[in-house]
Amino acid sequence: MWNAVAKILLRTKVHQDYSHTLLLVQKGRSILTRPPSSRNCWQHTAGAVQPFNVSTSIQKVEALDVNNFVRIHWEDGSKSLYPAVWLRDNCQCPDCFLHSAKARKLLLEDLDVNIGVKEVTLTDRQKVYITWPDKHTSEFEAEWLKKRCFSEQARAEMQEELFLPDVFPIYSLGELSAITWVLHLLSESSLSWLSTLWLVWVRVIVPTWQVEDKMDANNVAYTSGKLSFHTDYPVLQHPPGIQFLHCIKQAATGGESEVVDGFHVSNKLKEQNPQAFQILSSTLVDFTDVGVDYCDFTMQSKQRIIDVDYRGQVVRINYNNATRDTVFDIPAEKVQPFYAALKEFVDLLNSPEHKFTYKMKPGDIVTFDNWRLLHGRRSYQSGTEISRHLEGAYADWDVVMSRLRLLRKIVQNGN
Repeated sequence: MWNAVAKILLRTKVHQDYSHTLLLVQKGRSILTRPPSSRNCWQHTAGAVQPFNVSTSIQKVEALDVNNFVRIHWEDGSKSLYPAVWLRDNCQCPDCFLHSAKARKLLLEDLDVNIGVKEVTLTDRQKVYITWPDKHTSEFEAEWLKKRCFSEQARAEMQEELFLPDVFPIYSLGELSAITWVLHLLSESSLSWLSTLWLVWVRVIVPTWQVEDKMDANNVAYTSGKLSFHTDYPVLQHPPGIQFLHCIKQAATGGESEVVDGFHVSNKLKEQNPQAFQILSSTLVDFTDVGVDYCDFTMQSKQRIIDVDYRGQVVRINYNNATRDTVFDIPAEKVQPFYAALKEFVDLLNSPEHKFTYKMKPGDIVTFDNWRLLHGRRSYQSGTEISRHLEGAYADWDVVMSRLRLLRKIVQNGN
C-alpha cells in the first residue's frame, strides 16, 4: 500500500495544491486528479497514452532531398522523419553542446535554417553519422533519436514523461483511505505553515548567484564564451520579472554587455512578417534545465517565444537558446518554418539599430525587465584566476508593483 502512496506522491507535481485535490470514483475505479490550472502545458486525449514502441535498432537511414529530412527505418518496421535543421541545431558534439550544463552552445545566428544533409551513414544499427555541407559532423544515438521521434504518439509519450500526467489511477479502493490521510496530513502541514507565515513578520533575504568562468560549468553563463541574446529562466513557468547584475570584476579584454528591447523587435517582426510573428506567438517550445547548483534540479516548461495578451499585444519574451530542449513537441513538417521564423527574430535582435552595447565597471549595478529586455555578453579571455565576476539577483514583478502601489499611496497622502 505504502509503495503505491509513495509512487503517487513522487509522481505528483511539487507545486500541486493538495488542499484542492479531488478524489473521484468511477465504476469501482478511483482516479486522483486536480483542477486544471490556468497554464496547463498540454492536455491528455481520452484514455492513457499507449507506450511508444521502444525498439531502437535501425534498419536503414536515408537523406531526403525534398524538404531536407532524414528518414530512419526502424527494425520493427516503423519509420521516423527528422528535419535536417533540427538535427544540425541539436548536434551533441563538444563544439555545439556543453555537456556539463546539458545546454546548447551553438548560436542560432550561426544556424542555416535551410540546411541539407551532405551524407548520412549508419553504424552497428545504433548510431547515425551525418556530414553537413560545411564538413561538420554529428553523431546521434538510436535511442536518443527514437525518444525524439516527431510522430504524434511519440511526442505525447515524451510530454507525459517530462510533465507528469494530470490524471492517473489508484490501483485499488482499499488504498484510498491511506492516500486520503497522507494528502490530508500534507494539507494540514501546509495550512499551519502558511498561517504562521501570515501572522509573523518575515524578513525576505534575496538569494544571489555568481557569474564567473567555472570548470565543468552547469550553465553557459559560467563560461567565457559569447552569450547570445536571451531572457533568464524561460524554463520556469513564471520566469523572474526583474534582474539585478552587480559588476565585481571586469575582464580586461571583451566581456561587453548587450541588451535589446524584445517588445520593439517583436512588433517590428509583426510588421515585416506577420506569419513569423504568428508562429512564434503560438508555438509552444520545450525548455529544459538539469544539473546541480546547491541542490539537484530538473526543470521543464513549455513557453511561447513571444507571449501576447488577449489584445494581441506583446507581454513577455521567453527565449534562451541554450536551454531550448532537444525535445520539440510539434509535427515534423512545422519544424523548418518555426526555425525560419526564429532565425528572422534573432537576426532582428542582433541588428545594430536595435541592440545597445556597454561595458560594466566594478561597482556598476544594472537593473532591467527580464520579461522585455533580452541581454547577452561578448566573449572574453579567461586566465588562471577569475577574470570577470558579476553577482546577480531576481525580483518578481508582483512584489515590485506592490511596493510601487504602497509608495504611491504614501506620496499621495503626504506621509
